[in-house]
Amino acid sequence: MDYTSYIQMQPEVRDALGRGAPVVALESTIVAHGMPFPQNLESAREVEAIVRSLHALPATIAIVHGRIKIGLSPEELELLARSGNSVGKVSRRDFGHYLSNPHLIGATTVASTMMCASMAGIRVFVTGGIGGVHRGVEQTGDVSADLPEFTRSGVAVVSAGAKAILDIPKTLEYLETLGIPVIGFRTAEFPAFYSRSSGLMLESVVDDFTSLANYLRAHWAVAPNSGVLIANPVPQEYQIPREEIEPWILQVLAEASSQGISGKSLTPYLLRRLAEVTAGRSLVTNRALVRHNASIGAALAVELARNLP
Repeated sequence: MDYTSYIQMQPEVRDALGRGAPVVALESTIVAHGMPFPQNLESAREVEAIVRSLHALPATIAIVHGRIKIGLSPEELELLARSGNSVGKVSRRDFGHYLSNPHLIGATTVASTMMCASMAGIRVFVTGGIGGVHRGVEQTGDVSADLPEFTRSGVAVVSAGAKAILDIPKTLEYLETLGIPVIGFRTAEFPAFYSRSSGLMLESVVDDFTSLANYLRAHWAVAPNSGVLIANPVPQEYQIPREEIEPWILQVLAEASSQGISGKSLTPYLLRRLAEVTAGRSLVTNRALVRHNASIGAALAVELARNLP
C-alpha cells in the first residue's frame, strides 16, 4: 500500500490539480489550536474566500477518519474548529498513529502540511508564522519539526516570518545551515509575526510576483524537493511593534515555564495567553496577517500556474 491510498482529495481540488490550475494549501493547526472558537472558523472561512476571490483554489489539509484530506468540506472545517482539544496536533512523526486510528481527528502543522502538499503536488502553502528554534533551546533542545521539513518538501511557504515567541535569530541561522532560501517579499527585513521588524536583514528581496515565480522555478529546477520560505510582513495598521509585544511574550513564557508546559502544548498555550494578556489585540493581528499571507499566496499560485515546473 502506498501513500496515495491514504489521500482523499476534494473533487474540485483533484480537478484543479489535474488541469494545472492554481491551488493553495492551508494548514489546520491554526484552526484547531491557533485561535479560539468562533474566531478560528471565521478566520478559516475568510482565508478560503480570499484565495477563491483571487482565482486560486484553497485546500485546507487535515486528517479525518483515517484519511489525509486535501481540501475540507464546510462541515469538516466546522468540525475541526469546534472540536478544540479533542483534535490532535499532527506533525510528520504522527501520521501512522492518526491514519491507523480512524476515530481520531488530526490538525496538520506547518511541517505536516508541507509534507501533504508536496505529496499532492501543491507548490504554494499559506500559514501565519512558521515554528522554529525555541527560546532557551540550550536547556530544552526544542526545535520545531517545521525547519527540517523544508529540506524534504518542495513547497513555497508564505508566512509572516517565524512566530514571535521563538528565538528568531537562531531560527534564521538554522534555516541557513539547512540551505533553505528565505525571501523577503517587498521587505528587506525578516518580519517577526506580530511585528514588521525583527532587526534581522535579508539577502534576498523580491518585489513582484513574476520575479518571485521565476525565483521559485529556478530553485526547484536544481532542488525540486527543497522548500522556500517567503517572508511577508503583517500590514502596518495591524502590527504590534516589537518593543510593545516583547514584555507580554516574556510574561507568558515565564508562566509556561512555571507550569511545566512544553512540547506540543507550548505554542498553543503561548498564543492563547498572548490573546488574553493583550486583550485580544494579538488575535486581531494574527487574523490580519493570515489574510494578508493568503492574498500573496493566491497571487503567487496564479503566477506559477502560468508555467508550473
